[in-house]
Amino acid sequence: MPTPRTRTFAAFPADEPSSEGSSVPTPDSTRKTLRSVLAVLVFLLTGALLSAPAASARPEAPEAAVPAATLTEVTGFGANPSNLQMYVYAPDALPARPAVLVAVHWCGGSGPAMHSGTPYAQLADRHKFVVIYPSVTRASKCFDVSSPQALRRGGGSDPVGIKSMIDWVTSTYSADTARVYATGISSGAMMTNVLLGDYPDVFAAGSAFAGVPFGCFATTDGSEWNSACAGGTVVRTPQQWGDLVRGAYPGYTGPRPRMQVWHGSEDDVLRYPNFGEQIKQWTNVRGLGQTPAATDTPQSGWTRTRYGGTGDQAPVEAISLQGVGHNLYTWDMADRVITFFGLASGGGPTPQPPAGPCKVTASTNAWSTGLTASVTITNTGTSTVAGWRLGFTLPAGQTITNGWGATYSPASGAVTATNATYNGTLAPNASVTIGYQANHTGNSAAPGSFTLNGVACTTS
Repeated sequence: MPTPRTRTFAAFPADEPSSEGSSVPTPDSTRKTLRSVLAVLVFLLTGALLSAPAASARPEAPEAAVPAATLTEVTGFGANPSNLQMYVYAPDALPARPAVLVAVHWCGGSGPAMHSGTPYAQLADRHKFVVIYPSVTRASKCFDVSSPQALRRGGGSDPVGIKSMIDWVTSTYSADTARVYATGISSGAMMTNVLLGDYPDVFAAGSAFAGVPFGCFATTDGSEWNSACAGGTVVRTPQQWGDLVRGAYPGYTGPRPRMQVWHGSEDDVLRYPNFGEQIKQWTNVRGLGQTPAATDTPQSGWTRTRYGGTGDQAPVEAISLQGVGHNLYTWDMADRVITFFGLASGGGPTPQPPAGPCKVTASTNAWSTGLTASVTITNTGTSTVAGWRLGFTLPAGQTITNGWGATYSPASGAVTATNATYNGTLAPNASVTIGYQANHTGNSAAPGSFTLNGVACTTS
């Protein structure tokens, strides 16, 4: 991997003019000059030999983190087929395994403009996460959300470069790969949809301001603009929209990111029907219906609907702004974004209220390098559990490859299984059975302990 370089935004002094005259050099001065040149060459060669890396089967980790609390350009960060620029902001006193936020600019914008025009850097200072600001260098200053290359995993356009930026940051800061998020405005909102479709295993959630569904802007003639989509005339069923997302990464069966969408009812650039089409798409991707679990008005003129859950980290959240045009973004909206992401407290999604007593029975059926596990959860309390999160730790060497009855994240180590839409309610004495398939390296045992919404369960 090329050695990364960083550039902070600061003024540097111009080169000093030479103090030497233009007279013909004397023999003494020539000998002195030659000795100086040789000394410099010896110094440079010695430094190169001392700093040359040893041969390795894998690329070296990036050299160092960027200066703290300073917007810094990073170059040489990895595969970057469309020549994007990368800017990073990392606050002082980062915790171990910080979260990562990718903040994607609008058409005509830039990474530095997104940095100065939104409060994510200030929020990063407060809540201690790293912000990546990708920046387009093509003439339009719009992200590629149209080409066939952009709409498939590893396709060779902007999403590949952004994925390299994330890899650089997660390596440099030992960031938490289970807490990577994306947000964007207009072209950046469209790219947020694309990133979550191409890399569902990378992003935990996204938030799109005035965007369009994944695949809606697709073209085959090299054009960056799709008038039908922009005009709100591309209408599909939830299944069709969901299939476009699933087609970006064929065969992927893991958990899908949560999505938050924002749109103004008077948007005259990316028309308002795109709001409803995004809801169709991401509810289908998450296996949800079109009926909201909750509807409210968090602010005058706003209508917020939540799908698959009623809390701040619902699987899909949609905010419609009545009478507002394309330029809907305001400074205070970022607080709602990081609340949806779960970054406001520095952690992941807020757990459901604690459950009462519970019992878990777990067993495995193993073969040479794999196993299947069956887990039965029983509510042994006297109150109904409305939404559950089962916590457990996989034995060393086990990695979940597939699951049913719940979504599982991450795939190894300390895992949380979150209820599906059809089994989230557990009445007193009721049970639900879930399961997963995993690889193992010798230890095929079932987890030894479990918690239900943070409360320890008995095991049998």
